Amino acid sequence: MTMRWLVTAGLVALVGASPGPAAPSPSPPPPQPPPTLDQADVDRAVQRLDGVVEAAMKRTGVPGVSVAVVYRDKVVQLKGYGVREVGKPARVDADTVFQLASVSKPIASTVVAQAAGIEGWDKPVAPNVPDFRLKDPWVSSHVTVADLFSHRSGLPDHAGDLLEDLGYDREYILSHLRYEPLTPFRASYAYTNFGLTAAAQAVADEKGVAWEKLAEDTLYKPAGMNSTSSRFEDFAKTADRAHGHVKTADGTWKPEFVRDPDAQSPAGGVSSSARDMSTWLRLQLANGKLDGRQIIDAESLERTHWPHSVASPPPAPAGQAGFYGYGWNVRYDDEGRLRLSHTGAFALGAHTNVTMLPGEQLGIVVLTNGSPAGVADAVALDFFDIAQDGEPSRDWIPLVDALYQQGEDAGRSTTDYARPPSDAAPAKAADTYTGTYDNAYYGKASVTAGQDGVLTLRLGPKPQTYRLTHYDGDTFSFRTAGENAVGLTGVTFSPDGKSLRVEYLDTEGLGTFTRSGAASR
Repeated sequence: MTMRWLVTAGLVALVGASPGPAAPSPSPPPPQPPPTLDQADVDRAVQRLDGVVEAAMKRTGVPGVSVAVVYRDKVVQLKGYGVREVGKPARVDADTVFQLASVSKPIASTVVAQAAGIEGWDKPVAPNVPDFRLKDPWVSSHVTVADLFSHRSGLPDHAGDLLEDLGYDREYILSHLRYEPLTPFRASYAYTNFGLTAAAQAVADEKGVAWEKLAEDTLYKPAGMNSTSSRFEDFAKTADRAHGHVKTADGTWKPEFVRDPDAQSPAGGVSSSARDMSTWLRLQLANGKLDGRQIIDAESLERTHWPHSVASPPPAPAGQAGFYGYGWNVRYDDEGRLRLSHTGAFALGAHTNVTMLPGEQLGIVVLTNGSPAGVADAVALDFFDIAQDGEPSRDWIPLVDALYQQGEDAGRSTTDYARPPSDAAPAKAADTYTGTYDNAYYGKASVTAGQDGVLTLRLGPKPQTYRLTHYDGDTFSFRTAGENAVGLTGVTFSPDGKSLRVEYLDTEGLGTFTRSGAASR
């Protein structure tokens, strides 16, 4: 699942721009107020968790959930609910391994905090990642690990995700971010999986190891997180794993897809259990310590919790701004308390949430094996509401679910390709459109015609095949697939036959393919 945010109108791309702002010098936020919660408050919320989770599962049909709660360095709740896979009896427990999706980001920043240290956040990325650069040369040479972990590089929202959907690997994607248009450097926020991945890769490359091994050696092994991995292969071969589910048109949940996120492993490729995540929560809430051992550098870890980018300006004069730290969503609540959180969401079958109140020494992680239906976020929100006020402040599931639906709908075409116009112009002869087309960002596309004249579009390094359906004149459509699928999208051939434009690949103006040889037809 990719939640897409619209870039503010009027932002100017940095192409050949003059030097931008210097790297921000972060100052520590104000100290935390005294705790307002006590043991009785937390006990009340924990005692009601079973009912909260079971009600959410019944209401949405999500097959499996696992939850961990940490308070004052103790695991006070650790439990699984439901099944690992619909139609099979194996139950979810505290050791069932789930894909974390974007909850991988605060885990990645934990790794970087120790591996790079406090100075490492401000190191440029480009010298350590072969063939990495952005569209503006000055930005390329100055963008740091901190810039990319806080999403202030100027890359557009979710840059590179569509390349991943087409089957390109991490090396290809990072080397092609140079084609993406940029908004003002260090003055604009846009959430990017592959920007963060580039930063993590830079830290690993400087250490001379693969990111996956760096994460293992720096965090997972020292913390005893033995069920946690940044490799999809490890998740796939785990017997006690939660299979991803999607909700079908008839309202049932089915394990239809397998999501391999290795290309963006630091940003979305971690798999873990509630038990291991409780260990990580303890470490986070104890300033990098675990059972008396300093696993992660405290000063560098604390920096990940600071606000570094304005992710959402206040919606009203009395409203609260939302910030992004290094891999964390950062907010300050009505009591002035720091609230750290992150959601993970795969449209192909995962939804997770981690939320912490460091000043209260309280945190929760919720893992589910269904595409986003509001459950993971709502359980966490209900938990903190009950701890604070005794009751949920509102019905969170429809509110959260609507936000995911809004994000999903944002990428859909405004054209209803399922209903061609009654006066649609006929297509030209099939051989007008067939051939090979090139695109510097997306690679090659080919169009072939079957004996029945039906056109087929092939995209990606191991070509994915899409049957084209005629819509009107030189415009056809096909149904998109993958994590970023947006339903039907258009393919429009130029009248002279020299190019084709794939609508859903053209959000940033990169979706036009030119016929090889550019011979006019």
